[in-house]
This record gives sequence, C-alpha cells and structure tokens, in this order.
Amino acid sequence: MLDDRLRLRRRGAYTAAVTTTIGVLALQGDVREHTRALEGAGARVVPVRRRAELEAVDGLVLPGGESTTMDKLLRVFELRDPLCAAIADGLPVYGSCAGMILLADRITGGIEGQQTLGGMDVTVQRNAFGRQVDSFEADLPMQGFEGGPMRAVFIRAPWITEAGPGVEVLARIPERSTAGEGLGEAAGKIVAARSGRLLATAFHPEVTGDWRVHAQFVREVNATRRS
Repeated sequence: MLDDRLRLRRRGAYTAAVTTTIGVLALQGDVREHTRALEGAGARVVPVRRRAELEAVDGLVLPGGESTTMDKLLRVFELRDPLCAAIADGLPVYGSCAGMILLADRITGGIEGQQTLGGMDVTVQRNAFGRQVDSFEADLPMQGFEGGPMRAVFIRAPWITEAGPGVEVLARIPERSTAGEGLGEAAGKIVAARSGRLLATAFHPEVTGDWRVHAQFVREVNATRRS
C-alpha cells in the first residue's frame, strides 16, 4: 500500500487528505477493489449499506457489478430515495460500469421495471458490446488526466449514446483494443464523462492499479468539502 501511494505521489496524482471520508456502495459488486484504490489515493473509506452510513460520507462510489441487482437491492435496503436526494443535493458520486448506468437519467437495453438513480444527463446503453464480447482492454486518452493513456478494462460494459450539453466527455473508445482487435461500431462511443459533481466511467480503473480516476475523484471531493 505504501508503495502504491509513493507511486501516485511521483505521478502527481496523490493530493488527497486522509480526513476525507468516501463511501463505497456495498450491496453488490467490486467493493474491495474500489476501497483499495480510494485508500491508495489517501481517503478514509467506509462501506455504505444504510441511510445513516450514506449521511456520514463526503462522497460516494457506485461500483461495477450487475445494475439490475443493484437496483433491486437499493429498494430492499431503502437506499434508493435517500441516494436520489443526496445526488440532487450535490453529493459527489463516481460510478464505474454498473455505477455509470445508475447515474444515467436514461437507459436502453434494461430489463422491465429497471430504474436508475439519475443525475447525469446521458442515455446509457446497457451491455452495449453484446454478450459475444464479454471483456477487452484498451488504452484511452483521458481528457484532463496527466500521465498518458489510461489502460481501461471493459467487462460487459455500457457506453453513452447521448450526452446533454452540460456533460463533459472525458474519453471515447479507440479504433482498436490493446490486443489489436478492431472494435467496429464501438469506436468513438463515449465511455467516460463528468457532469457537475458526478463522474462516470464504463470501464474499471480499480482493477488495473492505475488509480488516477480515484485520485481525481478524491481531489474533487476535497474541493467540495472546502467550498
């Protein structure tokens, strides 16, 4: 862990204060990986399963997993309405993969009755790459991120088909994967975006060891706490 923090410092990514408390929605998905990345970026990290835990955090991560399962569990744990209210009230939130779907105002390809939390003026296509392409990796230039292209892991990932005027596009799918495979109609699709205090990626930076996205999110949460 110390080596990870030193590496981030050398790359100029580590600026977070340890007093920042960021929650990770811990109902389903890759909670452990996000926790490790956020701790590497200097944040205090807590799991969020209850309303009281949500109310105690400065920012929140919605992890990758299964968006339909998360939607159901949010209702079971009576977190859906408090989360919608917190997002509307300006809570900084980062969503990866399924988390991107949850942050979208609109989705296509969802199951009957599936709902999102909303907050980001985008339309997201669920399982956009189809079941034939379960996962792949690509090197993405990320707008506003130093250190060169970011290795992105896509696992049955969504993409953004439409983005409103207030949404900043941060990354798009390149022409080819790192394995040299052509990505066809996926090339050029939006896979990372920011809107106000909301950040979303279709890929999983928490699994690569490149924690620049998490470090940036922690910095943004810090800025929100100071404002």
